[in-house]
Amino acid sequence: MTKHIVVIGGVALGTKAACRLKRLSPDTEVTLLDKDEKISYGGCGIPYYVSGDVAEAEDLQSTAFHMVRDAEFFRKIKGFKVLTGTEAICIDRENKRVFAKNAKGERLELPYDKLVLGTGSRPRNLNIPGQDLENIYSVGNLVDAIRIKDLIAKGNIGKAVIVGAGFIGLEMAEAFTDMWGIETSVVEVSDRIMPGNVSRPMARMAMKTMEDNGVSFYLNERVLRFEGNGPVERVVTDKQTLDADIVIMAVGIQANSELAKDTGLEVGVTGGIVVNSRLETSDPDIYAGGDCVQVPNLVDGEPGFYPLGSIANRHGRIIGTNLAGGQASIEGALGSFVVKLFDSSLAGTGLTLAMAQKSGFDAVSVRMGQLDRAHFYPEKDFMFFELVVERKTKRILGIQGFGTSGDAMVGRINTVAAILKYKPLLEDISNLEFAYSPPFSSAMDIVNALANVAENALDGHLKVIDHESVEALWLNDENSDSYFLDCREQLDAAPLLEKYPGRWHNIPQGELKDRIAEVPRDKNIILVCNSGMRSYEAQLNLRNLGIYKTQSVEGGMKMLKTWGSEI
Repeated sequence: MTKHIVVIGGVALGTKAACRLKRLSPDTEVTLLDKDEKISYGGCGIPYYVSGDVAEAEDLQSTAFHMVRDAEFFRKIKGFKVLTGTEAICIDRENKRVFAKNAKGERLELPYDKLVLGTGSRPRNLNIPGQDLENIYSVGNLVDAIRIKDLIAKGNIGKAVIVGAGFIGLEMAEAFTDMWGIETSVVEVSDRIMPGNVSRPMARMAMKTMEDNGVSFYLNERVLRFEGNGPVERVVTDKQTLDADIVIMAVGIQANSELAKDTGLEVGVTGGIVVNSRLETSDPDIYAGGDCVQVPNLVDGEPGFYPLGSIANRHGRIIGTNLAGGQASIEGALGSFVVKLFDSSLAGTGLTLAMAQKSGFDAVSVRMGQLDRAHFYPEKDFMFFELVVERKTKRILGIQGFGTSGDAMVGRINTVAAILKYKPLLEDISNLEFAYSPPFSSAMDIVNALANVAENALDGHLKVIDHESVEALWLNDENSDSYFLDCREQLDAAPLLEKYPGRWHNIPQGELKDRIAEVPRDKNIILVCNSGMRSYEAQLNLRNLGIYKTQSVEGGMKMLKTWGSEI
């Protein structure tokens, strides 16, 4: 007997599930419906379409061989029926019926043997005065993106305000500033960009890079209302008023789980539909995946909401396999991410330090910077990483990275992501094997070195000081207890010696033993070098010579400068 499968939602999860099912079970009848006219597009590519990096909207909806994935494509090429402009209104689980309404207002009744929910997510609504003014957009779908780009192309947009400094907000800020030269401001209610995704130092390095490229940021600031006569003209916050010709609302997204909730399916604490490892809902005849579901975090086991296109596609394949009689499953997710910020990138996987501590781990984090290639190779640049570790067990909980070497950095993040669910320890990371050649990496890869730094810190060999603490000490002119000692060669230290005579001191690491009398024993010695390696060795040397009150600046001057320190 032929099975009837109905799929609700046709962006990533739904079309992937339907295509996989039809490959494994060609005789199964599949009907997919979506309330929008445009389906099966790369939503994560929207900012790059707005910027002009992706020339046409159809490019986001096209296959690698340049066929547009529309309803006709899926009918002819993939063998299933697609109803666009058709919204699912309710589900009768007892009689296995989906009731829908099309663009003409006609009501449809679709019977099913199995049902797939790929209803995705939607932008959060602040519900503040004036948000119905013209030229205020949420980048929720491809239709929004086309409208935004058409508006900009007319040449009437000089100032943009973006509300929210998450993935979409930052990517849209880059698109407006880099490609269109629009004066762009980002307003964020939190005290950092990418709140909840990266640590404060990583966020600050990323924000400084964007500021250097012309984007203005206003943190700890709440939008109160929008003003204008027809089109938006002003954004009023609790601290100021910003002129605006266009506003992008990017304050986060939430699962479209209302349809599931209304029909009695279990919805979790994140707002996503609860599913098991086979992506079955609380009704075994209904599957769900992608942006509308809640799955366990693979590190701490807590419920998580991960609206990422990569996860949606993997979920789609699993559902398609199981609909065809297979036994595919997935344990959960890590929420691995990367965001392009002009010539730099910010990436991460697993838990941040704050997330780990909130989950009950006794966790610490270490940061360091290192060249992405061998130091003697002519083309090279620094990248910076932060590793989160459980103190007692030395279990790896997460990693974040920032730098201009995007591919190299993401490759390392992905390497750690691949093993996080197996609860790796520091020794697993410090001994992880990487392919090595000078044009691609260092002989001691930065991931290995990062684990070694963490081990030294946990074992008490390395005493570090973070950038915020360094800057606080430096800016406190009355603090006479701190002694800043530059361990670099004199030529490297000379600019700061000249800029801060009497406050900045220099003894190259190799000369410490012979010049130990110059080091005060009654002060807190702040050791700094270019990357943190020489200052660590200086710390060991000083300890051997009886000076114990020392701290090594993590990541050295390179990270301090990237972080935007005032030193």
